[in-house]
Amino acid sequence: MTSSLSSAAAAPFPASFALLPPDDAQRAVLHNELHARPSARVRLPALIIYVAVLNAGVTREQECEHLRRLPGQQDLPQDSLNGNFLSLRCGGYSVQWERHTEFTRYAVVQPLPASALLGAAEPLLLSAPVVAPGWLPGIPGRTVAAIQLALVHGDLSGEAALMAQALAWFGGRAVVASQLGNGHSWAVTAFHLGADGFERMLVIAPPAMTDMRAGRISQRLLELETYRLMALRGLPVAKALGPMLAEAEGQLADITARLENKSASDQDLLDTLVSLAARVERATAEHSYRFSATWAYSALVGQRIAELREKPISGTQLLGEFMQRRLSPAMATVAATAQRLASLSERVSRTSALLRTRVDIATEVQNQQLLEKLTRGQELQLRLQSTVEGLSIAAISYYVVSLLLYVGKALKAAGAPVNPEIAAGALIPLVLWGVWRTTRRIHEKIRAP
Repeated sequence: MTSSLSSAAAAPFPASFALLPPDDAQRAVLHNELHARPSARVRLPALIIYVAVLNAGVTREQECEHLRRLPGQQDLPQDSLNGNFLSLRCGGYSVQWERHTEFTRYAVVQPLPASALLGAAEPLLLSAPVVAPGWLPGIPGRTVAAIQLALVHGDLSGEAALMAQALAWFGGRAVVASQLGNGHSWAVTAFHLGADGFERMLVIAPPAMTDMRAGRISQRLLELETYRLMALRGLPVAKALGPMLAEAEGQLADITARLENKSASDQDLLDTLVSLAARVERATAEHSYRFSATWAYSALVGQRIAELREKPISGTQLLGEFMQRRLSPAMATVAATAQRLASLSERVSRTSALLRTRVDIATEVQNQQLLEKLTRGQELQLRLQSTVEGLSIAAISYYVVSLLLYVGKALKAAGAPVNPEIAAGALIPLVLWGVWRTTRRIHEKIRAP
């Protein structure tokens, strides 16, 4: 009927902190991150009905509206979901809500039916659900993990008898099991998806098991399976990229061969290479987050396995050993595909650089040829200019001599003892030198800085 938030939403710091410099805006949030996801207290025998759903496109408002359908939670404030963790008490059971980046977890912690205690043969765990029949199917999102985790008391001293009871509880199905910690409890599971859509896990502990330890064990097991499934989401992506990568690698090899043999024009090669680069970059943009998330989830799986501190039980594999043997090849496939995609992108970049180098060299050759043509044109222009200057000097000298001839004739007509023709002929060398000298002085002034 009441709701309790994690201590991440704790009250502001007391007034004594006024003695310090002003707080960084994120100080309280980062400090309380340690308490953002507290371990639940689980009293044995108990049943945890756990569902993890992908929350892409699902808002916190939708999740809050669904939580309000629980008994006594009709007035649940929206601010309660501002953090990432919420625990609700609903009579004889509790419901935990926890939101992550890609998925949201719901855990219903309720008493274990008496018919499902250790010694029962494949018991029905959902025969009497404490939540309303339509509450679990109505969770907003798409299911990625669904687990029924039963925590029961048992005598850990008789290993063979205890394993026989556990096998009967799973209906005789092959199981993997291990002792946890210093042998304080057993964890047994078949990693089998049942007809009801759930997989089952069984924790067997002595009566001295504390509620806090039971809560930590259940949290680690549930997180282990959830992170395993989230890590595997990168495997279908890697397999789907395989044909595209093979085709792109073949196309790049063909481009490189044509570039080497100079069997295609630079423009054709450039168009093909640009198209290939666009395909590779699109694949990188679409799937790089998925690959990065896969590695992160895989690391969390390894961390949770280490935290279980497993010890072997005769006749069965450890949970971590069973899981890693099947998870490692998938993670290797994802890692190889991501590396293959990154390598292809680098090779496309190198090929682009080679093509640009060839285009640059061709451009330089064309520019050099153009400069040579311009140089030859300038030389011809200078020769023509010299020729024109010579003709100009002769023409100017002719006009000057003609003027001098007219002057001599005018003087002769005025009675001066001058022979115009002889005087004009004698002045021709002087006129030629004067015109040439004047032209040279003009050139010197133009060329002067």
